[in-house]
Amino acid sequence: MIYKRFQDLKLSALGMGCMRLPVLDGDDAKVDEKAVSEMVACAMENGVNYYDTAWGYHGGHSETVLGRALAAYPREQFYLADKFPGYDLSNMGKVREIFEEQLKKCGVDYFDFYLFHNVCEMNIDAYLDPQYGIYDYLMEQKRNGRIRHLGFSCHGAMPVLRRFLEAYGKDMEFCQLQLNYIDWTFQDGRAKVELLEQYQIPVWVMEPLRGGRLARLSEAEAAPLKDLRPSETVPAWAFRFLQSIPSVTVVLSGMSDLEQLKANLATFQTKRPLSQTEMNGLLEVAKGMVGQTALPCTACHYCVSHCPKGLDIPELLSLYNEHSFTGGGFLAPMALSAIPEEKRPSACIGCRSCEKVCPQQLKISEAMADFTAKLGA
Repeated sequence: MIYKRFQDLKLSALGMGCMRLPVLDGDDAKVDEKAVSEMVACAMENGVNYYDTAWGYHGGHSETVLGRALAAYPREQFYLADKFPGYDLSNMGKVREIFEEQLKKCGVDYFDFYLFHNVCEMNIDAYLDPQYGIYDYLMEQKRNGRIRHLGFSCHGAMPVLRRFLEAYGKDMEFCQLQLNYIDWTFQDGRAKVELLEQYQIPVWVMEPLRGGRLARLSEAEAAPLKDLRPSETVPAWAFRFLQSIPSVTVVLSGMSDLEQLKANLATFQTKRPLSQTEMNGLLEVAKGMVGQTALPCTACHYCVSHCPKGLDIPELLSLYNEHSFTGGGFLAPMALSAIPEEKRPSACIGCRSCEKVCPQQLKISEAMADFTAKLGA
C-alpha cells in the first residue's frame, strides 16, 4: 500500500468510501453487512487505514454498518471520517444532535476526520450563517478532541469554493473534491486544486472514476491509452492520473464488492504517475468523451445581453453539459435549486434572440428545452 503523510499521520493513499456498499435485493437501504465485514477485513489486511462514511449514505445505515465492521479492530488502527449533512437545509439547526447521534451510530468516541458535507450553491449561505452555529460547534468539538481534523467537501463551482475559503479557510485542514481526468477541466478541477494550494490545504478525492464511467471506456476511448501503457487497466488510468497531482493525499473509492476492492488494492501497491506525454494523451481522451455530449460554449456572454428573460445562458449551458454527460445525477439540479425559478432553463421562451449573436452558432433554445425536459423526467 502507498502511504501519504498528513501532518503527523501516515494515511493510506486509497481510502474506502462507504456510499456504494454491497446491498441486498437491490435495495440501497439494505446493506449486506456480512459482505461489508469481509471487505473491511480485506482492506485492513492490505493496509487501508482510512474509512469514509456519512449521515445520508445508504438511507442512514452506512455509519452503523461500517461502525460495526470496524469494531473488530483496535481504534488506533484506523482513521474514521464522517460529515455534517448540510446537503439538507433542514439539518442546519441540528448540528449538535446529529453529531452526537453519529458518534453513537459509528460506535466511537471521536472522529479522526470530520467534514462540512457538500458545500455548494444551495447551502453556502446557510453554512456561513452564524445563527446556525455549525462552524462554532465543530470548532468546539475539535478543541475537545472529538474531532481530530476538520475539513470540508465541495461540489460547488469556483465562486462557492472561494467564499467558503475566505470565511473558514484558515481552519480547514483538508478538502474533499470531485476530481478525475474528466473534471480536471470540465468541473474546473485544476483551478480548484490551485486555489486550495494557495491556502496550503491538501486534497482528498471523491468520484475518482466518475461514478464508474471511467472504468467503462469504449474500445475507441481506451485504444490510445493501451498504446501508451499496454499493461495498465482502464480503471488504473484514473488512479494514476491522481497519483500525478502532488497535493492529492487520499483517494476515496466507493467499492461495491470484494473484487473491485482487490483490483484497486493492486493498483495502489505501486505509485506510477503519468509522464507529460501520457498526461496529454489522457486529457485528449477526456476531451473527446466530453465533446460527444457537451455544447462548446465559450462563455463570451453575447447571448446574455440579447435574452429578454435575462438568463445567465453560459452558466445554464455549463449545467446542461454536466447533466447531459453524467446522464442525470444531482449536481445540476442542486445548483439550479439556488437559482430563482424565473432564471432557470424553463423560463426560456424560445425566441432565439441569443442564437442570432452566438459565435458558436449553438442551438441554445433547443438545449434549454431539452434541459427542462431532462429535469422533469
